Amino acid sequence: MPEGSELTQEPARGLAARVPFQVVEVTGPSMVPTLHHGDWLLVQYGAPVRPGDVVILRHPFQQDLLVVKRAAERRAGGWWVLGDNTFAGGDSTDYGTVPEELVLARVRVRYRPLRKDQRSVLGLLGWAVTTLRPVSAVRSASRRLRAR
Repeated sequence: MPEGSELTQEPARGLAARVPFQVVEVTGPSMVPTLHHGDWLLVQYGAPVRPGDVVILRHPFQQDLLVVKRAAERRAGGWWVLGDNTFAGGDSTDYGTVPEELVLARVRVRYRPLRKDQRSVLGLLGWAVTTLRPVSAVRSASRRLRAR
């Protein structure tokens, strides 16, 4: 499995010009605790990116691979991106600054599907509270972002 969280759906070339929103699924652990394997994301192509936003980007060395990371800060040459899970790797600490043109979309909303082990009343209540949530720097669960 490639490093970091990846996405299971590849957007078509030029899709952003026709359809600014798309739903994608997260695979991998690099954005835990903000995003988990199996979460669904509503992403917006062409949206302005600010420090702290969760973004979809093409991996700088494997451009056919899409990854989801947090845009930590703008630097000369592009964005410094980090995964919220410091132990997962696969971010700018490995591959450096990501050129602006590789940052494709901004994550707007996260949907967490119901798991089979959440069939109890408490499990259902916990799922109902956390199932749909906007993804933004202000609501970040990442200690890594807050420590910057």
